[in-house]
Amino acid sequence: MPTQLAVTAPYGRHARAGWGAALPSRVGWFAMEAVSLVVFAAWFLMGGAPKSTAAWTFFAAWSAHYANRSLVYPWRMRPRTIPLAIVVAAAFFNLVNASLNGAYLGSVAYPASWVSDARFQAGLMLFLAGAALNLWADARLIGLREDAGATGYAVPRGGMFELVSCPNHLGEIVEWTGFALMCWNLPALSFAIWTAANLIPRSLSHHRWYRERFADYPAGRRAVIPLLL
Repeated sequence: MPTQLAVTAPYGRHARAGWGAALPSRVGWFAMEAVSLVVFAAWFLMGGAPKSTAAWTFFAAWSAHYANRSLVYPWRMRPRTIPLAIVVAAAFFNLVNASLNGAYLGSVAYPASWVSDARFQAGLMLFLAGAALNLWADARLIGLREDAGATGYAVPRGGMFELVSCPNHLGEIVEWTGFALMCWNLPALSFAIWTAANLIPRSLSHHRWYRERFADYPAGRRAVIPLLL
């Protein structure tokens, strides 16, 4: 959220005391991300509109992302804690967002010809490219933390890390921008905007953290958008 420009959400490398009760991070991530997986599927499948190839592509894209975020990623991350307040806030947002997108895509009939539309094709390519970047960057960071030993952190290098501090966040922004383009509706657009509004401030916080912690951090590296931000 834009408020993160002033207050960095207290989890991961930015964890700090004073935020009340906490959960094991793996449990917290599963709980808040599984909401999107289950709620979207329920609304989509209950929707009365006929499901074209395009609609099932939307369903597959959403489900694949959130299956990874709720069922795979939490168990690969370093065990920590996450404030219960963060989990509840994220779960509430995911409930609303998944309901809006699932209900819309389940109740609006996309024609069979939509898969031939330039918006669908370009959006799908963006979604896949963003997802690939997000998965690659997550895997690189997880491996780097394992190599870093007790400190858990080191300067990430290689690939898009040479251009930005948070290619994982960039990948997710590109991913949901592509989803909005291929779906071409307001709920998907609102999610893409929220994703950028949430992850850009988070990336700026990560970037500052790297620069403060590592004296040799590459000076030309940006936070999330190559050459710009």
